Amino acid sequence: MPESNRLLLVHAHPDDETINNGATMARYVEEGVEITLVTCTAGEMGEVLVPDLAHLAHDQQGGLGEHRRGELAEAMAVLGVTDHRFLGGFGRFHDSGMVWHDEGHAVVGDVVPDNAFWNADLTEAADELVAVIREVRPQVLVTYDQFGGYGHPDHIQAHRVAMYGALLAAVPSYRLDLGEPHDVAKIYWTAMSESRMRESLRQIRASGDTETFAGMEPDGQLPPFVTPDELITARVDGRSTVERKMEALAKHATQVQTDGPFFAGAESGHSWWAEEFYRLVRGAPGPRDDDGFESDLFAGLT
Repeated sequence: MPESNRLLLVHAHPDDETINNGATMARYVEEGVEITLVTCTAGEMGEVLVPDLAHLAHDQQGGLGEHRRGELAEAMAVLGVTDHRFLGGFGRFHDSGMVWHDEGHAVVGDVVPDNAFWNADLTEAADELVAVIREVRPQVLVTYDQFGGYGHPDHIQAHRVAMYGALLAAVPSYRLDLGEPHDVAKIYWTAMSESRMRESLRQIRASGDTETFAGMEPDGQLPPFVTPDELITARVDGRSTVERKMEALAKHATQVQTDGPFFAGAESGHSWWAEEFYRLVRGAPGPRDDDGFESDLFAGLT
């Protein structure tokens, strides 16, 4: 193992990091891994689920982005992540918003805010990440797949920026004013295991709950954020850190409902969120367990 393992995560909005990677981050903090989180927007266009804070919504008085900035800081304090920053600085790129398509995934809305991340020049945004990569020099980078999981334009753009930024950061002759070139050894995309999702749906439906994941059935067609197990490379066991993940998720109070199904009920957070899955898209896989997964994102690195 390297003397110092370093992990970089690139996410679109506050709360995405905890939902996707909270248990992983908490585990690696315990193991002494240096973690850097880059959040691309402040989530100004997000839905506000707390009635007392409804005035923060973008179509009300506004101010949600600044509030979510505080939520993110509180969540990272719970996980122990001390290096968390916004791409290009807070407010550089604005949440693009989204609408739901008839086919059940997110798409770009008819009205896109000024300075929306979706409309950002790709090279300009990627250069901001190049500077971070060359500064912290991670061996492992984590971001979304090419569809951003469920089609949110900011997730898709975060994927593009992360992948292009990692490529540019390694070029020996590119923008040396941004730091010494660095090649990220392994890049992973977040994933939701198909077998895990089907098992969870069976438990949810068996409990009599027909509202959670309405329209999805255990043996039916699943949405694009679900990944076939044969495409998944790594599974991080977060059973020892899932309590902190759920505590951190609760800090994103405008975005989650702590009385909802992921915190209580047939599919509680302690069963749903304890395992986090990843697809390796760059680099060589390390040793795998009996189920065919890497158990460590740094597996195989020397």
